[in-house]
Amino acid sequence: MTVPTAELELAALFPQASREAWQKLVLAVLRKSGAAGEQAVPADAEHLLATATYDGFAIKPLYTAGDGVPIDAGVPGLAPFVRGRRAEGAVGGWDLRAAHSHPDAKTTAEAVLADLEGGATSLWLRLAPAGGIAVEALPDVLRDVYLDLAPIVLDTGGDAVTATAAADVLLALAAARGVAPSVLAGTLGADPLGHAARTGLAGEAVTAHLDEASRLADRVAASYPGIRTFVVDARPYHDTGGSDAQELGASLATGVAYLRALTAAGFDVAGALGQLEFRYAATAGQFSTIAKLRAARLLWARVAEVCGAAEADRAQRQHAVTSSAMMTRRDPYVNLLRTTIAAFAAGVGGADAVTVLPFDARLGLPDDTSRRLARNIQVLLQEESSLTRVIDPAGGSWYVEALTAQLAEAAWAFFTEIERAGGMAAALASGLVGDRLDATWARRREDLALRRAPLTGVSEFPNVAETLPARLPAPEQALTGGLPVRHYDEDYEDLRARADAELAATGTRPVAFLATIGSLANFTPRATFAANLFQAGGFDTPNAGPGDDPAAIAAAFTASGAKIACLCASDKVYAASAAPVAAALRAAGATHIWLAGKAGERAASDEAAGIGGYVFTGCDAVDVLRSALAKAEVA
Repeated sequence: MTVPTAELELAALFPQASREAWQKLVLAVLRKSGAAGEQAVPADAEHLLATATYDGFAIKPLYTAGDGVPIDAGVPGLAPFVRGRRAEGAVGGWDLRAAHSHPDAKTTAEAVLADLEGGATSLWLRLAPAGGIAVEALPDVLRDVYLDLAPIVLDTGGDAVTATAAADVLLALAAARGVAPSVLAGTLGADPLGHAARTGLAGEAVTAHLDEASRLADRVAASYPGIRTFVVDARPYHDTGGSDAQELGASLATGVAYLRALTAAGFDVAGALGQLEFRYAATAGQFSTIAKLRAARLLWARVAEVCGAAEADRAQRQHAVTSSAMMTRRDPYVNLLRTTIAAFAAGVGGADAVTVLPFDARLGLPDDTSRRLARNIQVLLQEESSLTRVIDPAGGSWYVEALTAQLAEAAWAFFTEIERAGGMAAALASGLVGDRLDATWARRREDLALRRAPLTGVSEFPNVAETLPARLPAPEQALTGGLPVRHYDEDYEDLRARADAELAATGTRPVAFLATIGSLANFTPRATFAANLFQAGGFDTPNAGPGDDPAAIAAAFTASGAKIACLCASDKVYAASAAPVAAALRAAGATHIWLAGKAGERAASDEAAGIGGYVFTGCDAVDVLRSALAKAEVA
């Protein structure tokens, strides 16, 4: 169909935009906000708005054709597979993989059937010690599953011995049902180095697991072409707080170690590559997730090329799982937004299979509703968003292409550092990997404390009165002793737990009194900010209301039962009223007083008035809240 040219003339009615014009406009806004001085020039605008990453490079605020194409992304379905493993890309959708770990076989069997009937296309069964399903319960769990239609992915936390036992049960079950080996599909879940990362296993024990997994691969390779034995699970490095490039670099080093083990066991390179599936975390960082999956395929294609693989064998098979580190216990329904963004990014990024964790995963075992929501997030993305009508939705984005290249470069640097250290097993045992991840976590933890990386419902907009959904406790995982498992909300969760314990013990929450001074217009902005901050620590935050009488404000403080207070007003009001109000609060028994705002020129006079600290955008919220709990005499 030919589109009439008259319909395309709209853009011609406007002057052509230029990067320089954009810089000038942005600089004007930055000057008005105080972020840029009068000496700044237009080109400084992009530097001032750049975002630092944990991988040592910055993300610019604008990418255009003028930035060039940093990598040759190729075409979908061909090396280096940046644009997808399949020529059809996202068209037709991806494998919707449902996760299950309930220890009761009957319950899991019913849930598995509900997922398959509701749109799931494969199953991810988390077996003991990684989950709660017993190996011997697999026949009961899969009693109603057509094994020739639904691929089965087993997860034992990487334990190769348990993976072998589980494989024996699964293969025997398939044989008993007359399922042809040629149609059986799935992954057996052997991940010796992932197991070492989770448990601290080292030395000969790791070698024994590698040998066991290689023997298992040798057993199944010839007869079961749809079965992969090894999983390269990069999530332990993500869950420790690592960066995207560290997750990628560790996965490359692990994959290379498995290629060495398999070729030493007699596999050719193509056969060894065919035994691996890679598992990555998908986060609410939409573009970083898209770029990470694209970079992973680019890097693995290069590894396979160096190993002598034919082009068709260089494609990496990917399973993306929504990040457990980003999930929160508080305001858990916000997790639905996080996992939706993550699943969208995984699909756009070209993952072959995607698992969305239920929104209540941090609270215990999911119920029917949370499993259905997790499944339907993907169903909606695939069937109602038109996402799967485009082969490569991210292709051609200057930002995504640049970010992919930068991530690939940083990941390759970490991969080669691990290789120089003797490989992944040696790097784990020596502490090199753990040290690098800990350093990244320290920076990430600071960003979370300063709320540069806000957590909606936790560090921002908390709801202290919420009632959390009741869930059955999840099985205790026996994978301990290795890299720590961290969650982005853990410092705030600790604070909220202390406040909840105070509520349980005394019947009341700790109270941070907001000494509002002046009119509503004067104090509302800072009172809102202070309430948000103290509620992130589980405090109730009553306020004095409008007025500037120190005695009345002190009386309201006494009536609230608080031990600590925070002054809230405009700078102009502070100049006249901060000192007398603080004095009245001290006389009424306040053990500590903050002021909402920065110290500025008032610091000396505020200190003399008994004001002991300040809360403001960019302050260390976790430190303030720990101090507040201590001064409020909360254990």
